[in-house]
Amino acid sequence: MHVIGTAGHVDHGKSTLVEALTGVHPDRLKEEREREMTIDLGFGWMTLPGGEPVGIVDVPGHIDFIENMLAGVGSIDAALFVVAADEGVMPQTREHLAILDLLKIEAGIVALTKIDLVDAEWIDLVKSDVSDTLRGTALERASIIPVSARRGDGIPDLIGALEAVLAQRPARPDRGRPRLSVDRVFTVAGFGTVVTGTLIDGSFAVGDEVDIQPIGLAARIRGLQTHKAKLERAVPGSRVAINLSGVEVSDVKRGDVVTSPGWLRPTLLLDARFEHLSEQRGNWARPLKHNAEVKLFHGAAEVSATIRLLNDETLTPASAGWVQFALKEPLPILKGDRFIVRLPSPSITLGGGVVVDPQPGRRHRRFKPDVIRRLETLAKGSPSELMLQALDASGPISVADLFKRIGLPRDATAQALAELEARSDVLHVGDVSSSIIASRAGWNALRARLIGEIGAYHRTYPLRSGIPREELKSRLKLDAKVFSAIAAHAAGERVLVEGTTSLRLPDFIVTFTPAQQKSIDALLARFQSQAWAAPSVKESEAAVGADVLGALIDQGRLVKLSEDVLLLRETVQSAVKRVTEYLNANRTITVAQARDLFDTSRKYALALMEYFDSKGITRRVGDERVSTNRATDEQRINESGNG
Repeated sequence: MHVIGTAGHVDHGKSTLVEALTGVHPDRLKEEREREMTIDLGFGWMTLPGGEPVGIVDVPGHIDFIENMLAGVGSIDAALFVVAADEGVMPQTREHLAILDLLKIEAGIVALTKIDLVDAEWIDLVKSDVSDTLRGTALERASIIPVSARRGDGIPDLIGALEAVLAQRPARPDRGRPRLSVDRVFTVAGFGTVVTGTLIDGSFAVGDEVDIQPIGLAARIRGLQTHKAKLERAVPGSRVAINLSGVEVSDVKRGDVVTSPGWLRPTLLLDARFEHLSEQRGNWARPLKHNAEVKLFHGAAEVSATIRLLNDETLTPASAGWVQFALKEPLPILKGDRFIVRLPSPSITLGGGVVVDPQPGRRHRRFKPDVIRRLETLAKGSPSELMLQALDASGPISVADLFKRIGLPRDATAQALAELEARSDVLHVGDVSSSIIASRAGWNALRARLIGEIGAYHRTYPLRSGIPREELKSRLKLDAKVFSAIAAHAAGERVLVEGTTSLRLPDFIVTFTPAQQKSIDALLARFQSQAWAAPSVKESEAAVGADVLGALIDQGRLVKLSEDVLLLRETVQSAVKRVTEYLNANRTITVAQARDLFDTSRKYALALMEYFDSKGITRRVGDERVSTNRATDEQRINESGNG
């Protein structure tokens, strides 16, 4: 699941285009409809031709509402960059593009709207101008699709282009630390407080306890929706509405973060690498001075701050430097998060950057080489971060292979692994002694694949007890050691249930139709009345069908002794007891004696004794069988009912 955000100058047709794509007009406010101008964030959704549901955040294009625009684009996967063909590139076209570039939103499509108002020659001129504007930015390679939202021209091409771009975007990782930056708060009669936003870094489930940061309020998830559809679990990368219990609407505001308890700490100081916009990319052409008062935008939050230049007297346009922000209000933010900085007056975008240390602990003294060296090291990544990246990429891996892959000294690798374990960012999969390790995100992704593959098998083969272990291992492309470890761990988490040779989902039950059940009852009645002259495999298949017969064998109701011989489980259990008693009295038994003991034919007696041999109940010595002292192990027969 992905989220698209619009961008572009006011009155270039963003909202009309969203309505053409989704059937939903994103302008929610009465004032917006009266003025025919987007003021605040709007939302829509659509299903792409390939079946993927996609959320769309529509942002205002007017310069007076640029800060509302920033609240909507912080967590998008791709941009729908809108330029009107009758006007071309305008001031907010450039400013929105600069913001997307600073946020490193590299996936996008340019929609050249209102082509019904101009001729083909003019369209070509505007396309050329747009291409020049995009050069050197994150959207340099974006396709330009001419459209008319009112007539429908080019809309199928635009949808196809969006699908192609999103197909190249990786799924948002589930790192086990969910964050939802609130972009809207409202109340629903009978339900209470509802917040919306884009979920990243983890998943939420109904009933979860959550924290609301930076205020530190505790709440519980009463309900979840995506695109007005109820959910039990919301996944990373989706637009989510959360019904919260335990908080009032007045307790929560735009920019607050809903997260899992106990890990996300707000900060009043943060260290960052800051990129000052160039004159060509923005309208801030003056040097940025030390201790300038600015506004910092992160997610849907807006916080006033003082920007301290750590290694420069000033930052000129198109330059970059190390900075420390002293925030006026606490902000929940993590290393690697991107942000935008604007000047309060005049209201213009200065630049943006990336957080390298969200908890520096103290104000840095300026022009200190050791401070700069530390920031440069943090920017490259600590050993634990490099290890986490390797684990995210590899999935579950042996510790020995991880040490080889990471390429760090063994002591540093061991210390990094200990740090990740202490923060619960990694876990041992399966038995700890197996030395298989996975990142939280890697395990969550693999768990989702497990559920998906097993669920697909259940849907394809609803009468089979589960997917064969070897088939699932092959589908997941895992070696035997890793597969055994992850299967054991998944069973421990109740993600799946392990059988002797197959795996199933915990809530899966083989269910027969009334017609199938009728034929089953008739067949089992024959087995009961003809215990030692029971129907053959071929006759049983003819009576109930191969799939149904396979299910009865999987369930252990029938035991397959050989390729042609079936018996009721109760008949086999009774035979274990009688053979045990016979061996206790006579020490050995032959096939002929077994035939006489059960008053059956040699075919059934031979199949029974060979079955007992295969299960370790008897052992063949010449033409005779002797006891292995396991003949009373009735549970062994119960569990081996599938032969």
